Amino acid sequence: MRHEPTLAERKLWDRLKGSRLAGMKFRRQVPLGGYIADFACFSPKIIIECDGGQHADNAYDEKRNAWFVAQGFRVMRFWNGDILEDADSVVDTILRDSGRA
Repeated sequence: MRHEPTLAERKLWDRLKGSRLAGMKFRRQVPLGGYIADFACFSPKIIIECDGGQHADNAYDEKRNAWFVAQGFRVMRFWNGDILEDADSVVDTILRDSGRA
């Protein structure tokens, strides 16, 4: 996925890269434990996931989220359609929930 991100991942990455979002330094496709996070910031500890329909009620994602949370991360999940249709609202939510708004 690192070399072929989805359209939603590309759109959100354009907003996150280069510490553009309130100085938070995000990395993409970050290996953590046995998992890969779409985007991770280590200060504050945030993981952002861009989800398509295959992630609805997914037991693997629940286990993955639980592991990330146990490591001290806050996990934020956004539907691809929401990112594509209203990226500004997604960014506002990330800022608000990170305490950087």
